[in-house]
Amino acid sequence: MLNTNHFDNSLNKAKIINPFALIGIIAFAILLSFIVSTEDITLSFAIIALPLVLFFLNRIFNNLKLGLNFVFVINFVLMGLTRYVNIPSVGMILDGSLILIYIAFFFENFYKKFDYSILKNDLVYLSLIWFGFIVLEIANPEARSVEAWFASMRGEALYMVLLIPLIYLMYNKPKNLDTFLLIWGIFTILGTIKGAQQLIFKPDMWEQKWLDAGAAKTHILFGKLRVFSFYTDAGIFGALQAQGGVVGAILFINTKNKIKKYFWLIVAICGIYGMFVSGTRGAIAVPAAGFLLYIFLNKNIKIIVTGLVVLGSVFIFLKFTTIGNNNYQINRMRSAFNSDDASLNVRLNNQILFANYLKTRPLGGGVGHAGIKAQKYVPNGFLANVATDSWFVMIWAECGIIGLFLHLFVLFYIIGKGAYIIMFQITNKELFGKLSALLAGFLGIIGASYGNAVLGQFPIHLLCYASMAFIFLGPKLEKDLQKK
Repeated sequence: MLNTNHFDNSLNKAKIINPFALIGIIAFAILLSFIVSTEDITLSFAIIALPLVLFFLNRIFNNLKLGLNFVFVINFVLMGLTRYVNIPSVGMILDGSLILIYIAFFFENFYKKFDYSILKNDLVYLSLIWFGFIVLEIANPEARSVEAWFASMRGEALYMVLLIPLIYLMYNKPKNLDTFLLIWGIFTILGTIKGAQQLIFKPDMWEQKWLDAGAAKTHILFGKLRVFSFYTDAGIFGALQAQGGVVGAILFINTKNKIKKYFWLIVAICGIYGMFVSGTRGAIAVPAAGFLLYIFLNKNIKIIVTGLVVLGSVFIFLKFTTIGNNNYQINRMRSAFNSDDASLNVRLNNQILFANYLKTRPLGGGVGHAGIKAQKYVPNGFLANVATDSWFVMIWAECGIIGLFLHLFVLFYIIGKGAYIIMFQITNKELFGKLSALLAGFLGIIGASYGNAVLGQFPIHLLCYASMAFIFLGPKLEKDLQKK
């Protein structure tokens, strides 16, 4: 009779009683205990994470899709971890993970005849053109720091040119799209739960330390906390939750399975709630633009009329009434429609300064050289001492009018082609809902990026770049569903 008890297996016994293994385990335990006793949380975290890292490296070479799932997960949590653990370069972790997946893919297909023709498409070409332009910006005569270029170009172009081909090559099935959306939905819920904890019970000691170090200037207004959850700041949290709310609401409408339908309803509610408690006024552009696009994607007169009435009612409520003014969150959102707002006037004045500076600089002042973030690298630079606020103003300041036009062309080509694919090439209702949700959320982020530089920031950038890839893969995904 076959012995199925693995603990009786002589080979396993030999491994367990191996003196070198026992010595190694005991030494690791002693070292970990000593480090923890010193209260060095960063080093403790690194030691604890080491076995997980080694296990991950093993798994990624055996399951490439698992590696990409890991990338989507860490994309949500990396910035929040920096409040608790000293991570020298957050971006390098994401860079390394993506490059590692490419290496694993290369070795997996080294002896295979892999068909790379799927990469011959306009989305991949556009990402390469935009990345090529950003690379050429190194030679911009106004640029002063290669470090500034390297720090900024990743969110602006590198992750786009790395992620999109990966999705085309090995993450291009309907079940991969479902996994991506599930991860997004779960973190939309978790983000709002963490935000509610900050709002109701107060930030934890590490978050409070971050606020006391200077973040309170922008995150505590009139004695009220602008919730930031486990993200970089309230601006990112608000836009991200608004995007998650739009995606959740559209998927709720288009999902048949009851359990999944209720899940997406929870995601939608958490997303919109998170948007309001963040106090991020520009985030209101996400549901406004996103739902408006979804209405027209349906090509249904009744839905278009109903949707316009609902959106119009929300606009009238916020713009022309004072109902709910005693609620801080509603009042904060309502101020987004105030043309006399002081911060709006400051932004307009800054744009005048940029316009005068850029008259003779069609290629801008250099990637990474504009806005407060640039003070780390070029503290005395003119662009570094004027707040950009808007993503598009930042692109304009760094890449000039030529770069801005190219960037806008890429974005709106993707929106236009994506809308065409969804409206005229997708017949499966649930796939229509999924792709519509991605496109609506992406357009919403573009709208929000006019007021805040959110498009190229953690974790929004990977969500948007992945959304682009799945939308352009729409016809293939539909064929796969028909085969099933």
